[in-house]
Amino acid sequence: MAIIINIDVMLAKRKMSVTELSERVGITMANLSILKNGKAKAIRLSTLEAICKPLDCQPGDTLEYKSDEDAQE
Repeated sequence: MAIIINIDVMLAKRKMSVTELSERVGITMANLSILKNGKAKAIRLSTLEAICKPLDCQPGDTLEYKSDEDAQE
């Protein structure tokens, strides 16, 4: 099972930098990078909400599920 984080996609659609998102959300660049690169083990719903607000998106726009079979292809 793999959860894919698509924050990069939303940043590109909104023409927003990682630095700008970091400042608006109040999360460090290091933690945002860990999340963005799929290295995070968990995310708080409050953090997800804080990310969705400036990106004007739904949580499903930033998260994607891929089964093990899909991830291997």
